[in-house]
Amino acid sequence: AAAGGAGAAAALWSEVNRCGQNGDFARALKSVNKILQISKDDVTALQCKVVCLIQNGSFKEALGVINTHTKVLTSDIIAFEKAYCEYRLNRIENALKTIQSASQQTDKLKELYGQVLYRLERYDDCLAAYRDLIRNSQDEYEEERKTNLSAVVAAQSTWEKVMPEDLGLREATYELCYNSACALIGQGKLNEAMKKLQKAEELCRQSLSEDSDVTEEDIEAELAIIHGQMAYIMQLQGRTEDALQLYNQIIKLKPTDVGLLAVIANNIITINKDQNVFDSKKKVKLTNAEGVEHKLSKKQLQAIEFNKALLAMYTNQADQCRKLSASLQSQSPEHLLPVLIQAAQLCREKQHAKAVGLLQDFADQHPANAAEIKLTMAQLKIAQGSVTKACMILRSIEELQHKPGMVSALVTMYSHEEDIDSAIEVFTQAIQWYQQFQARANYDCFVFQPKSPVHLSLIREAANFKLKHGRKKEAISDLEELWKQNPKDVHTLAQLISAYSLVDPEKAKVLSKHLPSSDTMSLKVDVDALENSHGATYVRKKAGKLTGDNQQKEPGQGDVKKKKKKKKGKLPKNYDPKVTPDPERWLPMRERSYYRGRKKGKKKDQVGKGTQGSTTTGSSELDASRTASSPPTSPRPGSAAAVSATSNVIPPRHQKPAGAPATKKKQQQKKKKGAKGGW
Repeated sequence: AAAGGAGAAAALWSEVNRCGQNGDFARALKSVNKILQISKDDVTALQCKVVCLIQNGSFKEALGVINTHTKVLTSDIIAFEKAYCEYRLNRIENALKTIQSASQQTDKLKELYGQVLYRLERYDDCLAAYRDLIRNSQDEYEEERKTNLSAVVAAQSTWEKVMPEDLGLREATYELCYNSACALIGQGKLNEAMKKLQKAEELCRQSLSEDSDVTEEDIEAELAIIHGQMAYIMQLQGRTEDALQLYNQIIKLKPTDVGLLAVIANNIITINKDQNVFDSKKKVKLTNAEGVEHKLSKKQLQAIEFNKALLAMYTNQADQCRKLSASLQSQSPEHLLPVLIQAAQLCREKQHAKAVGLLQDFADQHPANAAEIKLTMAQLKIAQGSVTKACMILRSIEELQHKPGMVSALVTMYSHEEDIDSAIEVFTQAIQWYQQFQARANYDCFVFQPKSPVHLSLIREAANFKLKHGRKKEAISDLEELWKQNPKDVHTLAQLISAYSLVDPEKAKVLSKHLPSSDTMSLKVDVDALENSHGATYVRKKAGKLTGDNQQKEPGQGDVKKKKKKKKGKLPKNYDPKVTPDPERWLPMRERSYYRGRKKGKKKDQVGKGTQGSTTTGSSELDASRTASSPPTSPRPGSAAAVSATSNVIPPRHQKPAGAPATKKKQQQKKKKGAKGGW
């Protein structure tokens, strides 16, 4: 019976060996299980079972076998398989402990160690591990190790902003070109990165097209990650339309990489911002796919969560926004964005005071990030119209209060509030800071250092500001300091003399002696060239041909200017010198004393009254023979007689010339379009 069992085991081992060589690990597993039925503690059989389970993707079951037989499968025997199962099950910390506890560090463990360090984002240790592997191993996997090494360098450049060193890797594969492009993106060299990605695309097409089994769809799927990085560069360059189009093309391919889909969906959401919210709500589902957290870095996952909170704010989901931002703040208490999102949500709810209080509490708890928070607080105060309080907040930022940009902002705001004393105080404090800084520099170097350009610029701006607001005496000290630094500065000297002329004229006279003479200040300017230059407002007319009277006079002949004759004013055609002109003729008709307005509707009221053919107007009024042969003289305006008489008198400006035919008004009205029939 024992001999029969040994023969059966030998046959089973032969079957296991044959299936392993053929890659049929499912059938090999069945034979191994039969061997374990014969000898349940066979170490080799247990090892083979673990390997078969790993090859079939059953990592959890393989780890269960290892943990069940710890007495037989010690860490020295099965360390790599155990660490690999933990790595594939995303138990990265456990995998690291398993590798470090192994008594012997084999090449396989070192390879896995590098992968574990990369997933833990310990890039410096990872870089050292791969360098050691490349230096001490020579096999067919050297190209893969170099690819992993370039990926580590790209991650350092992207996430840690470390300047990558030149590894001297020959970019012969599209993976190496792609990683090199990612490193360039981290440095901000977008145009160079785009060229690298185009080269990577070309190499990828060439390598995959050599395989006859690879279809065009397979090539496009492989190129998806390269195209996604191209779209990201376009987005950074402001070409959002092109980036959006390429992003959507990748999504239509339905790639199996959930990490790639999540990144693309997040980038589309950032392009949409507060617009196209419905599309963003659809895209955000791609960021929630299973396994995304194991495919992306911590910073990528954090950025996605930030955008989810912002999208909730844009879609008026206040509770969801607060929940997400509070969760982010608990994960990263020192990070700025969660508290800024919460403050923005409060502002949307018109709770500005509460938002400022929230920001103030954060600034007190995290002084290192107080500057950015206080800038936001100042912006909120300005939006509320509290400019003075905003200035107080800005002046409390010690590391920025002497910066030229901050000084300019504060002076502008104080000027808007007409608080000139505070504006001058801002200038004074900034100038004093630079003076103290220069004193420290002189003490450290034991050599006199001239004032910095920023220091001199602040002094000049302070002097100009004081002169503008009438603070001559205060401006004089600043101008004297500037002139002392550069005695050849004529502009500063002129300002100083101008200021002293209002305060101390004698001093102004003394300083005026330092002005250069008019001869030295004369500028040799080509007037013709200046007038003909581009942008000149005056263009001299080109001289035409001189003929007749326009010819130049002989030398010595005096030039006599002709006096221009004044043109006589034109009189009206119906002007009568016997008639006194209306003194109110220059006033508009409505402003004249005798104007009584138009009698509206007079003719309309008279139509249709009486029998047919009869009129209401007396025949005597229509008899032309009864009118006066000569027009009466214009009476004095304002009298009773003037009011009645001027109704029949036409002022000279309105009189028609004698013999002029009267124009008839057209009484026929145009028919409206579309009207039927007639009257």
